[in-house]
Amino acid sequence: MRLRACLLALAALAASAQPAPPKPAARPEVVFTTTLGSFTVELDPAAAPKTTANFLSYVKKGHYKGTTFHRVIANFMIQGGGMDPQGREKPTDAPIPNEAKAALGHGLRNVPYSIAMARTPDPDSATSQFFINVRNNAFLDYPGQDGAGYCVFGTVVKGMDTVDKIRDVKTGPGDQPLQPVVITDAKLVAGGKP
Repeated sequence: MRLRACLLALAALAASAQPAPPKPAARPEVVFTTTLGSFTVELDPAAAPKTTANFLSYVKKGHYKGTTFHRVIANFMIQGGGMDPQGREKPTDAPIPNEAKAALGHGLRNVPYSIAMARTPDPDSATSQFFINVRNNAFLDYPGQDGAGYCVFGTVVKGMDTVDKIRDVKTGPGDQPLQPVVITDAKLVAGGKP
């Protein structure tokens, strides 16, 4: 009986001496400053690692500075990250593979204030352009209408009012804002080196 009590005490002591599980890594956060205000996006590299790395590469290179939200559809999304105020497309790196299926498996969906990659009809054509959903766009989730879907890789966590201001701008032909909405800065502020 005494031996059993000693063994139980030793087991309890050993269990309490186990190291605490590691804290999850902080998710990267990027602050966008625009001519209509600022907003912060939190990225999810576990859900879409290649997409997140690609996006952060553009942020770190300063690619987004001076680009615009060139396509705004008030009941759909706001798209930016590739055009200058004169409507010229900036040069980009090679396209990345579409991770929409994996992202959906992690629970990321095209819901309001989620950020996703813009692309052409080719599922693996995303480069620098992104969009922020301003409504529930479930039809863009994998598999979507084309069997591939659009990859969500994060969400707006601050500055939703700025996203709403961009959503509400007056637009003309091609859903382009009549007054350019320019991204004046985009910087990594958490979860990685600036």
